[in-house]
Amino acid sequence: MSVHAAVDLGASSGRVMTARIDGERMSFTEVHRFANRPVRIGGTLHWDVLALYRGVLDGLRAAGPVDSIGIDSWAVDYGLLDGDGRLIGNPVHHRDERTAGIMERVTAELGADALYRVGGVQFLPFNTLYQLLAEQGLDRARTLLMIPDLLTHWLTGSVGAETTNASTTGLYDVRTGDWSWELTGRLGLPAAILPPLRQPGSASGTLRAEVAAETGLPCSTPVITVASHDTASAVAAVPAGTGRFAYVSSGTWSLVGLELPRPVLTEESRLANFSNEGGLDGTIRYLRNVMGLWILQECVRAWGDADLAGLLAAAAHAPPFRAVIDPDDPAFLPPGDMPARIAAFCRCTGQRPPAGRAETVRCVLESLALAYRRTIRDAVRLSGQDVEVVHVVGGGARNGLLCQMTADATGLPVVAGPVEAAALGNALVQARAQGLVSDIRASVRRSERLDTYHPRGEEEAWARAEARLAIDDRRLPAAPVGGGPVSAPPR
Repeated sequence: MSVHAAVDLGASSGRVMTARIDGERMSFTEVHRFANRPVRIGGTLHWDVLALYRGVLDGLRAAGPVDSIGIDSWAVDYGLLDGDGRLIGNPVHHRDERTAGIMERVTAELGADALYRVGGVQFLPFNTLYQLLAEQGLDRARTLLMIPDLLTHWLTGSVGAETTNASTTGLYDVRTGDWSWELTGRLGLPAAILPPLRQPGSASGTLRAEVAAETGLPCSTPVITVASHDTASAVAAVPAGTGRFAYVSSGTWSLVGLELPRPVLTEESRLANFSNEGGLDGTIRYLRNVMGLWILQECVRAWGDADLAGLLAAAAHAPPFRAVIDPDDPAFLPPGDMPARIAAFCRCTGQRPPAGRAETVRCVLESLALAYRRTIRDAVRLSGQDVEVVHVVGGGARNGLLCQMTADATGLPVVAGPVEAAALGNALVQARAQGLVSDIRASVRRSERLDTYHPRGEEEAWARAEARLAIDDRRLPAAPVGGGPVSAPPR
């Protein structure tokens, strides 16, 4: 039996999971969970990365002896080190307002098409390259490390940039698999701060002596570079038995797309605002960010942490399609009174607002399913790759009502699970790197419970609901650069 510690950091919490692998059998246990609470200092919103590191150390101590460690997290955010290897301030949160207007200025100067031909990423105002252009102390920086790379550095002392996370920065050339030194120069950014790239499955190093003393683990414990963007780890754990699948990595945010052998860098793809991000084994995660369960979570919070299970049961019996919203409308991005904003959106679009909580929940879930439908069909059209099944992984796999609606909206069977896909993919990449697993997806199919939802032949009703919002490329409001609306942040 081998034991692997998967450190999985999300936007609201972090966790350390242990995966025990014994031949074809695998068990998964959460050994430590900790909050991820941003802090505002001097008007700037920061990640409390030292508290996150404390949570990682506590989790590794709770995990006990392990054969390896891997770290994944959200994308785009980073820490800067000075010449002595010290952190220059807490990393800034991607929700901070400091990048306002920068994306528009850069695309006007360099051209959105030129940027997309290199990075191939969705135009979002918090992308790493725009954050770097907003930095006040960049002249002091000697090294840039994405969040998982920063924590790996503190564990091992090694420096590197894992490719799936690097591919979200806008500074990575998705065509060549290397940093775009030309683009970095045109932006006036110091190229020397970009560290050497690492592939998932490679060794990052072993634990420093002080980390070993803190965690009780041997100094010889290896830290493996995994697919460190949590969505890349989640997609690695998609239990697909065919290459013709779409995925919805569903949690606070949703990432919806296909796995491709090469990027799609056409003008039509840029205008549809799709990202070409690195995946395991050189694959491309062709996806678009779609607002996720954030809207529902904010509704529940506004209602005083109401019973979610009861709300979902009531929503299942509420009248269908009373109202639908565009989940990616910027009005739904900030925290606050979400039910009031849903009602306001409905009034502005000539619809009757939902009457009560059950109708509001049904409105949110039907609208998410419509967004998934549209994104998957756009991805198929733009890539030319057919889809036979939709895999829903992450926390949204627990939401049976949303999974059934997704099957109905897309007209495709939906396979739900695993829930802890990112941590599972993280652990299985470690195991494969050590020669203990050969086929990650087959291992997931053997060890995880999967639920299948079949479409109920309601295509006409979903088409009418989609037409009500007129959410097609001819009717979308003009966006500042990419051609689609500004969407939600990762996870």
